[in-house]
Amino acid sequence: MEKGAIINHDQEKAPKTGDWRYMKPEIDAAKCIGCTTCVPHCPEAVMEMKERETQDASGAGSTLRVSSYASIDYEYCKGCGVCAQVCPVKAIVMKK
Repeated sequence: MEKGAIINHDQEKAPKTGDWRYMKPEIDAAKCIGCTTCVPHCPEAVMEMKERETQDASGAGSTLRVSSYASIDYEYCKGCGVCAQVCPVKAIVMKK
């Protein structure tokens, strides 16, 4: 494969392989700092970053703040635990 090549993947034709996992990664969205460390380490590419708006009440007025947090597509997650191992703030925990 050439460096920088893009692989087109048809999600509709892909088999749902997440049913056979033993352990399931769970993300504590409040602890997630949105660093994206887990995304490139996932061997199944099921990690993605989503945005959330939070109310920042510090100071005189309250403002909306947009931040990112990790999300997992459990239909394809195999439960390998790599995401939990690389998370710098331990926001991802493996559970049965």
